[in-house]
Amino acid sequence: MKWATRAGIHIDRAACSWLIRRHVDKEAEFVFVTDPAQVPEHATPFDMRGVDLGHHGGDCSFETILRRYELTDPVLWKLAEIVHEADLDDERYDAPEAPGLDVALRGLSMICDDERVLELTGPLFDGLYEYHRRAGLLGREPS
Repeated sequence: MKWATRAGIHIDRAACSWLIRRHVDKEAEFVFVTDPAQVPEHATPFDMRGVDLGHHGGDCSFETILRRYELTDPVLWKLAEIVHEADLDDERYDAPEAPGLDVALRGLSMICDDERVLELTGPLFDGLYEYHRRAGLLGREPS
């Protein structure tokens, strides 16, 4: 299945792409467009103004995708808090990782094209997921 989002990806679009590929559609192909009119006919748009899988009710697109696909894994919701704060910075959640993650993603987007950003951030989001999964099991920060 094809998924489309705005070109020049940052935190929410990179995180959504990871979420889609890991938990919604393992065969996902991503298309990056500069104009919503460029979204291919059979692609599902996300993190674009006015689309179903975008920002809604104060949620970032990552949170919207979790709700739409009924993903209830508490570790994914912990990552949603981090992505939300990195993207929106509205202090809804206590996510001290958010500013650093935002800076890292912004820097990558300055030196890499969108495909490369997804390639590099996939393992980063895998690592964040594993860190918080283990923290949940241990009840403390993993060493």
